Amino acid sequence: MFKHILVPTDGSRLSEKAVKQAVRLAAQIGARLTAFHVIPRRHPSGSQMQLLRMTAGDPTPTRQQHARRFLRYAERAAAAAKVDCATKQVTSDHPYKAIVAEAQQHGCDLILMASHGRRGIEGFLLGSETQKVLTHSRVPVLVYR
Repeated sequence: MFKHILVPTDGSRLSEKAVKQAVRLAAQIGARLTAFHVIPRRHPSGSQMQLLRMTAGDPTPTRQQHARRFLRYAERAAAAAKVDCATKQVTSDHPYKAIVAEAQQHGCDLILMASHGRRGIEGFLLGSETQKVLTHSRVPVLVYR
């Protein structure tokens, strides 16, 4: 079965639920987990705009501080379930490329990630990182919705 699960997180509520599911799956099958966050280099995506709205009351956090908070959430969830969990953050303008590369370079045999379910014109204009990962990954992808 799966031995190393990559769980990308953007800090959204749906992403946190996907982290919980990844931890639960890893605990059940004895896999280890890598929680992964991509910091956008320049332009915030739709999910990053959501992040900015979520933290509008806090004037000081940097993108790195947000990333650490998202990854700590995954570490705590994994620790509570006694699942081995590593964390990693990278900076990229193309999150899907970073996710696919991380899975390939570090021997992950499953990517478990959330899908925000953007459809119609919003999905067309903003694109779906999950859809791009599905299209480009050679590793199986489990989508949490």
